[in-house]
Amino acid sequence: QVQLVESGGGLVQAGGSLRLSCAASGRTFSSYAMGWFRQAPGKERDFVAAITGSGGSTAAYADSVKGRFTISRDNAKNTVYLQMNSLKPEDTAVYYCATAKMLLTMSSPDYWGQGTQVTVSS
Repeated sequence: QVQLVESGGGLVQAGGSLRLSCAASGRTFSSYAMGWFRQAPGKERDFVAAITGSGGSTAAYADSVKGRFTISRDNAKNTVYLQMNSLKPEDTAVYYCATAKMLLTMSSPDYWGQGTQVTVSS
């Protein structure tokens, strides 16, 4: 069974940084695309970033986070990261890790993590 476990969320002041981690198990991690989504209170879950599987050199970002967030993966550790810099109060949300067969299908991930809360104070 595939499991995704996020960590690294917390409270940070505007302008600060956080790094989220997502540890994966239950499938050949390196073969699958990985992504991050977020859901703010009262809003729908939105795409944040994603990275391709084997090779892991192609990434995609939502316009709202381009230039501030960086997604990366360590296939040896079965872990994907989201480095978040220059955080803004509007980045406050529950952040979810997800996996899909390929980057193009990340709009409908196969599996989700349980989420980690990120709160950015002004």
